[in-house]
Amino acid sequence: MMTDPIADMLTRLRNAQMVRITDIVLPYSTLKHRLAEILAKEGYVTSVSTAETDGKKELKVALKYSAKEPAIHEIRRISKPGRRVYVGAKRLPYVFDGMGIAIISTSKGLMTNKQAREQKLGGEVICEVF
Repeated sequence: MMTDPIADMLTRLRNAQMVRITDIVLPYSTLKHRLAEILAKEGYVTSVSTAETDGKKELKVALKYSAKEPAIHEIRRISKPGRRVYVGAKRLPYVFDGMGIAIISTSKGLMTNKQAREQKLGGEVICEVF
């Protein structure tokens, strides 16, 4: 039994990029799909799609690489099941001096720290990417 599926997703992304795998397949959930869509929109992964195999829905993520290194330098889980991290709108994190993003779970759904700052929303800090 998996206790933290988001941490599992981030670990699979990290491990796949270390060995330069181009596509990974993950168990589907709406939260993971939205998180992957944000990574695609921000340019950290190439594409995101869903597929159904043997009656189970899967999430396919195509990883992005430059000539020498992966697009994601570091991806880190912030809020964990044992220690949830919430921030107000005025205390949203700046990741790598604005070069990276933090993904925030707000009352209006998942969004980046930049979008949450524009809408003046706080929430749970899911992860940081740069």
